[in-house]
Formats: sequence, structure tokens, C-alpha cells
Amino acid sequence: MIVAIVLSAGESSRMGRPKALLPIGGRSFIEKIVSALRASKVGKVVVVLGHNAEEIQKEIGHLPVSVVLNKDYKQGQLSSLIVAIRGLEAEKTAEKVDGVLVHLVDHPFLSAALVNHMIDRFYESKKLIVLPRYKGRRGHPVIFSSRLFSEFLSTPLEQGAKAVVHAHRDETLEIETEEEGIAVDIDTPEEYRQHVGRK
Repeated sequence: MIVAIVLSAGESSRMGRPKALLPIGGRSFIEKIVSALRASKVGKVVVVLGHNAEEIQKEIGHLPVSVVLNKDYKQGQLSSLIVAIRGLEAEKTAEKVDGVLVHLVDHPFLSAALVNHMIDRFYESKKLIVLPRYKGRRGHPVIFSSRLFSEFLSTPLEQGAKAVVHAHRDETLEIETEEEGIAVDIDTPEEYRQHVGRK
């Protein structure tokens, strides 16, 4: 089973309000992302919250997701990923977790078709890491094999998840895609207006 982990614990300081709750096509970013994930082959969706956790949790209470709280969210994305991995390990789910598909809440343009293609290639290639690339740019989501869990748990937070990615270049599969959305991250009001077209 592949578990999707949506990282939504950051402060959204440049945006000025929680990115998870920004409207897009009549839904919020987090609703749009979860909808795409639930329409894909992922077996479970975990959302990691930190800053503004209560406000966001109220808004996503109806969604079919598990929520994990990261009290140390100021220490960066790796701290959120570690909280999610520890949660999965503590659960000891009946279905074996083969890997996690990590997505960021500021990347709202996600399709179930791409997720399914990545999952299929993950199992076919048996690579440790699978990620998409649009016109030479790497993007999100990224699949990490469960064989990397112990490495994530022991990586210094200041190095971030990129340290693990860099350590396994030979075990990484890059998938070319025509989906520009994999490389679109929305961090500022200007980027929001540019990509979503609302003020």
C-alpha cells in the first residue's frame, strides 16, 4: 500500500493566511488535493498540521483523512514527514506500507492520473524514490520507499528531506510529465493571482 502524506504544517507567512484553506474552483487547496488522492490508488491519506491546526482541522473535518499534529513544525518539512512516518509505524497497519507519496499543500494542481502512473512505475521499477519532472524541473508529489523510513528518522532536521534524495540519486526514477502543475507552488498572493486567477 502507498500512503499519501500531505504536508500542511507551515506558517504560510508569505501568503498571510493558511494556504490549505485558499479557495480554488469552489473548494479549498486541501480539499482539491485530497479529492485527487482519494480518486487514485493510494490506500490512505494523512494530513500533517502544525500552524493554525485547529482552524484547518475544523475545515477538513469532513474529509476522509487521518490528521497528525506536528508541534515542532517550525523545524521544517522533514519534521512533519518524520511525525507522519512515526505515526504509520506506531499504527502497524494490517496492510503493509510499501511507501509514502509526499505532497505539499501549496501545490494544488494534482491529478489522480499522475499519482496512479507514479505508483505503477514505483512498483515496476522497484526504485527507492519516484518523482515527476516537467520540462526539466522536478516537482511534487514524490514517492519514497518504506526502505528509506529509518534514514528519514535519523537525518538531521536542518538537512531536510533533500539530503535523503541526494544520497540516492542512482535509486531515483524521474518521470517526464506534461502536467505543469507538478512544478507550480503557490507561496505568495501574487503567485495565487497568477495561477488561480482570483484576488
